[in-house]
Amino acid sequence: MKRLIHICLVLLLIYSLSACEDKTQPITFSSGETLPFVEAVDAQPLVEQVKRLTQKLNFLGSPLPQKTVTKLEAAYEISDPALQVRKIQEIMDPLCLVGLHINPESRVKVQQGMVQPKLYQLESRRFLIKIRNEAGVTSNLNLQYSPGQQSEMRTDHDTHPKMPDPDSLLFYFELYMSGNAWMYNPQRNSMSGLDLEYAILNVYCGEAGKREATLTFDVGQGTQDLGFRSELPVLFTSLPTYPLNLSKVRDESGETVQARFVIRDSNGHIFPSQSQRQPPDFWFHAQIYRTEGQMVRLPDGKYEVICTRGPEYLAQTRQIEIRGSEIDISFELKRWIDPSLAGYWSGDHHIHAAGCAHYTDPTEGVLPKHMLHHILGEDLKVGSVLTWGPGFDYQKQFFTGETHPLSKYPYTMRYDVEVSGFGSHQSGHLCLLRLGEQMYPGGDSKDHWPTLGLNTLRWAQKQGAVCGPAHSGFGIKVDNQDLPNYEIPPYNSIGANEYVVDVTHMVEGPDGNEVPAVDFMSAGDTWPVAELNMWYHTLNCGFRTRISGETDFPCITGARVGVWRSYVKLPDALDYDAWCEGISRGSNYVSDGKSHLMHFKVNQQEAGEANSELKLSKPGKVRITVDAAALLEDLNVDSLGTLFLGDQAPWDPKPWGIEKARLGDSNEVKVEV
Repeated sequence: MKRLIHICLVLLLIYSLSACEDKTQPITFSSGETLPFVEAVDAQPLVEQVKRLTQKLNFLGSPLPQKTVTKLEAAYEISDPALQVRKIQEIMDPLCLVGLHINPESRVKVQQGMVQPKLYQLESRRFLIKIRNEAGVTSNLNLQYSPGQQSEMRTDHDTHPKMPDPDSLLFYFELYMSGNAWMYNPQRNSMSGLDLEYAILNVYCGEAGKREATLTFDVGQGTQDLGFRSELPVLFTSLPTYPLNLSKVRDESGETVQARFVIRDSNGHIFPSQSQRQPPDFWFHAQIYRTEGQMVRLPDGKYEVICTRGPEYLAQTRQIEIRGSEIDISFELKRWIDPSLAGYWSGDHHIHAAGCAHYTDPTEGVLPKHMLHHILGEDLKVGSVLTWGPGFDYQKQFFTGETHPLSKYPYTMRYDVEVSGFGSHQSGHLCLLRLGEQMYPGGDSKDHWPTLGLNTLRWAQKQGAVCGPAHSGFGIKVDNQDLPNYEIPPYNSIGANEYVVDVTHMVEGPDGNEVPAVDFMSAGDTWPVAELNMWYHTLNCGFRTRISGETDFPCITGARVGVWRSYVKLPDALDYDAWCEGISRGSNYVSDGKSHLMHFKVNQQEAGEANSELKLSKPGKVRITVDAAALLEDLNVDSLGTLFLGDQAPWDPKPWGIEKARLGDSNEVKVEV
């Protein structure tokens, strides 16, 4: 018996040593369960990973507390790598709900962290996960949980990709690895292979009260640790939420309108949570769009509510507090300008209902009623919803060749085509507006289109379309900032690649007469010098290509529709065909809505008249007049929304805005003719 006891004690000692030989030691906190400290980590990649994670939390509407950000910024400056690694863990670990340990054999065990598992009814909260990865695993981190959804996931087209019906859920969990700050794909949760990294756990709860969920993690089949140590039961406390009723949302004339709302709590967290958004709300937006009589549910706390309605309106900010019951709030919006009173109608000729930030899996995208929701909320009078590669075969059903029947005058929505992701996109993408037929002859999809842009333009112009290259600056970017300059662009991307050739061609129009192959260059959403340099050169060569403002929502920018716009002057009531024709004539100006140049005239001849060409009998002076208006204020990148260009260079936070023309700190701006 003594020998048996001795052997058991030895085995117990061996097990204890093996459990401690992972080069860890606990960090001591004032309360809660501590997570093991990890020493053998290279500091530089850990710093970069935490920076990306911080950016992702910002993008998802759940920023870290400012005190935490300040401490992290100080930690990034520590010169001693070992001390830097320790300090980062001291800052990040208290925010972790879960600690994972993947041992050298890729076995996963889990423990609960020190953060309080507090949730909000019908809302999402985000917690951190600390991952100690001894095996250097780079596969996906997988999570199963119970109890979970109580019904099948939706299969209609009114829902976020793979998002269950939130009204039937008890719990819903999602994992986010750091990755690209703006990328959303819960199916791509691959780990970096670093010894230590942090991930984001998004938790949704549909009920109030104490609710328990069991989380089970693995990194592949058979990687769960023995003895159920990869399972973690967590008792959550879900606090109730209460209605914030929008009792009045009116414009300057007293009409009930759709408006843009951004709601933040005292920690800067966005409500409703972005990850659980259902169309017409989009997950990549801080804002939601609501109208009178609707409501938003909020937990107890203090909030800032910002309401506006596009760049022609002044934003209003209210401070509110929820204390155990619903409250009402009202807004009477005020404009600082209304160009439509002078006959200028705003429009964005390039927005999408599928692809990019909308999602590509499934490829269908969102419905016309959802796109109109955003057009109304931004007071955008014309929205050209362009069907393109992702979702083409689904979205093509919404094309009618006419204004969409959901449009509510003066708000006008119509479906047209961007040749992108198929056919002549290799020559640069093309915006085809005012099409009568959306399908190139010879097929019923996107796979048979010509690879030469000029051939597509011939077909479109024959039916009376208005055409131009999309996101023109891609492929024609130059480093020289002079306008114009003589640097040769590379012509190597998806912008105005073929424009320099196509602009020289006349093609057959609908009445048999020749018309220019290209009507306009798109502007606003890429580099201003690139766009204007090419445009100036072609103007100086005698061509009369126009210019038109676009957003390419939600690809080049996911901020909102109508970030950049064309304001087209029309002599009569707003009509989509006439609006496009106004661009073809040049009766428009491009703006972000914060500056306006109306009634531009030279010797009393207005832009857009007589082919925008004034003939002088001899050299001499000309008189130039314009009605100018601007709202000059600091451009806040956060209020603009997230601008992203995939793997392109960092985006200028002030593209095509009045702020770029400010002279120093004064309220004067530079104007060029």
